[in-house]
Amino acid sequence: MRIAVGVEYDGTAYAGWQSQSTADSIQAQLERALGEVANHPLDVVCAGRTDAGVHALCQVAHFDATAVRSSRGWVLGANTHLPDDVALLWAIPVPEEFHARYSATTRSYRYVILNRGTRSALAR
Repeated sequence: MRIAVGVEYDGTAYAGWQSQSTADSIQAQLERALGEVANHPLDVVCAGRTDAGVHALCQVAHFDATAVRSSRGWVLGANTHLPDDVALLWAIPVPEEFHARYSATTRSYRYVILNRGTRSALAR
C-alpha cells in the first residue's frame, strides 16, 4: 500500500531532507517514526529535497507499507514518535503509480530575508 503524507517542519536542527550518515535529517526522522507505526522499516520519498535549515509548511512525501493503518492512525502514530519540530499533517492512500516527486503539479517557495541592523526575536 502506498501512502502520501504532508509534512511540516522547522528545519533549523537538520541537515536538510535527505538522510545522511553524519547528520540528522527530516527523512531519517520520518522513516524512524513511520517505521515504528508500520512495525517494519520503510523508505520515505519526498517531492523535493531541502537544504540545511529550511522549513516546510506542507512538503508532500510518500512511502510503501505492508501494514494497514487508518489515515488517522498513520498521523497520530507518527506524531507520537516525531520530535516537536517535525509533524505529519495528513496521510492518504494513493495509487501505486503516485510518486511524490514526479506526480507533483506545482511547487512554491518563499524566501524571507531580514535586512536590518538588529536581530529579530520572531524571525530567528
